[in-house]
Amino acid sequence: MKKIIYLFLLLVIMGSCRNKILSGNHPELDAAKRVLERVLDKKAKDIVLKIDTTLAQSTYTYMAKNGSLTVNGNSAIALTRGVYDYLKSQQLGMLDWAGPEFNIPDKWPDAHLTKNTSPYPIRHAYNAVTSGYTTPYWDWERWEKELDWQAMHGFNMLMAPVAREAIAERVWKKLGLTQKEIDSFYVGPAHLPWLRMGCIQQVNGPLPSEWHKDQINLQHKILNRMHELGMEPVVQSFGGFVPKALKRVFPDLNIYETHWNDGFPEEQRPSFIAPDDEVFATISKLFMEEWQNEFGKAKYFLVDSFNELQLPESDLPITELLANYGKKTHSIVKSANPEAVWVIQGWMFSYQRYIWNSKTVEALFSKVPSDEVLILDYANDYNNNWKPMNAFNGKQWVYGFVPNMGGKTAYTGDISLYATGAAETLQSPDHGNLTGFTISGEGLENNAVIYELLTDVAWTDKPIDLDLWLKSYSINRYGGYPAKMKESWDLLRQSAYKNLVPHPQFGWQLGKAEIGTVNNDPEFYKAAQAFLDCSKQLSDSPNYCADAIEISALALGLKADEYFSIAANAFKNGNIKDGDMAGEKGLELLANIDRLMASHPLNSLDRWIEMARTHGETEQLKDYYERNAKYIISVWGPPVNDYSCRVWSGLIRDFYSERMQLVLNALKTNTPVNTVEWEIAWTQKTGVSKTTLFKDPVASAKALIKEALYQNQFNFKPDINNKQVFN
Repeated sequence: MKKIIYLFLLLVIMGSCRNKILSGNHPELDAAKRVLERVLDKKAKDIVLKIDTTLAQSTYTYMAKNGSLTVNGNSAIALTRGVYDYLKSQQLGMLDWAGPEFNIPDKWPDAHLTKNTSPYPIRHAYNAVTSGYTTPYWDWERWEKELDWQAMHGFNMLMAPVAREAIAERVWKKLGLTQKEIDSFYVGPAHLPWLRMGCIQQVNGPLPSEWHKDQINLQHKILNRMHELGMEPVVQSFGGFVPKALKRVFPDLNIYETHWNDGFPEEQRPSFIAPDDEVFATISKLFMEEWQNEFGKAKYFLVDSFNELQLPESDLPITELLANYGKKTHSIVKSANPEAVWVIQGWMFSYQRYIWNSKTVEALFSKVPSDEVLILDYANDYNNNWKPMNAFNGKQWVYGFVPNMGGKTAYTGDISLYATGAAETLQSPDHGNLTGFTISGEGLENNAVIYELLTDVAWTDKPIDLDLWLKSYSINRYGGYPAKMKESWDLLRQSAYKNLVPHPQFGWQLGKAEIGTVNNDPEFYKAAQAFLDCSKQLSDSPNYCADAIEISALALGLKADEYFSIAANAFKNGNIKDGDMAGEKGLELLANIDRLMASHPLNSLDRWIEMARTHGETEQLKDYYERNAKYIISVWGPPVNDYSCRVWSGLIRDFYSERMQLVLNALKTNTPVNTVEWEIAWTQKTGVSKTTLFKDPVASAKALIKEALYQNQFNFKPDINNKQVFN
């Protein structure tokens, strides 16, 4: 009898253990394995993965012994992050947007039992406009790589706006709008984020009908993968911005005109209905129902009604008006799903301090339960928000940064703040209902060191020691950390990565013969030289070669600014000879920068255009998508001109260089030139001109830097305040 009882208890215990630690078939376990197979190829099969439900939320453990690696986690994302942290701890490589670069031995190196828990239940990625500056033309192949990148870095919540307009079009038609009326409202694919936020309409529109089918299919794949991995999508819902023709359907509707930028004509400004209008509730509910009918239940709905916009005029006190708006918005979101959470960007609280302060922010959320709103407070590298806003008075919020505007590729960022700011906020007794961390750059595939650092910040409650971190980063990214590499990072921390420049732009990227805003401290030039001095040890690393090309291009871009500024000054003084000579030197540098960047794995106009054209089934559609893709990275609107400023091959030689020739000629002849007209004409052309790659781009970069820095016959130097200095 005792033996029977013993066996029974043993079976119960074993069954209990099986429920807590799962190593067989399990949806999230299988999803994690597939990520690793795509990222690590054959080495993935050598990793033992286990779902361990006894672990706390967002927790993993790893241990390697006698060549065997075991990783436990309470979710697919915890498992993939656990594997990634093991790889980095053993200096085996890293995953870049350009692809994986790992050097894994036949047997896994031993590692003692390591346990880690993220202090943030929510680890969120993307700005609302990332879908315009980076992802608008991504196909499933590119999205799959991105979702793998996010999974390996441990992020579990992403903005998911794909196909939003396809759903909205169904709503407009249900309300009685004609296709012509809908078309007059929509914009080109790359401009959709600003339509969703009520900034513009009709820019590069209308959307082709084929676009909606394409995006519906793509969004199903994205969401299916996110659900497999346990990621939460943030759905872009209805914010109140409507086609003007809605007034025909609802004659008594109170419609306001939005005002985002003075330069946009009236026909390109959307109409707005306030959240307290019954029609707002009707449209919102229809939208959320249509979305969920197509894609399934959603929990997090992004509703931004006033981002960078003015509030509607009202006789009510502003706090009462905002309290009503907040209450209505929350109740509408909940009407679609009782478990729904209203998500809102906190950018406007920082950007529009003349509207938003502690009282108005408190009023907006005063009638919303604390855990039923999520505030994305992502601009702490621009203007600290949470402290003056009293940590949002107990409402659920996430802390973070927006390290990039528009996809600009020049180096910038307050790397010390990024390494310490989140931990200091966590340790503050006043942080309130802080539940997450966010990386909300407007553009991806740039400033890799900053993004990699921030992904590590999301998995620690302690400040990061940059000296140790940069050493580990360099070994994983490049395969080594020679003395010159340390010197380069020390100099970068004193220059480009000392402070955040919101808009680092070369003068030549703005069509101006003057010094731009890219960091030009003497330490930056020294950093570039020290980085290139590592080529003998590190040139076998593709990541090193890519970064060597990039840092050289930025240093040469600064010298081009100098030459164009010299030319402008010479022409102004009637010195045509020196003006011509300086202008030619600047254009020559641009040509060489372009040739260097042609060997970069990501930064090329060819790649951007190819992604856009693949969405078109006809030549006419392909041309349309190409024009729109060119528009967003150049003229944008106008009047939002030259916002993206990317150091890309193809873009430099076909756009920036050609335009600078027009500018130089205008300065030389003292005649005006309509560059905007030329820019718009450029966007209408298709294709990219050809160039010749350098046989050894890193060696060429070293030679170009040496020549540019030490052979300046004009004896010109910029000072750290971006002023011209002639000796």
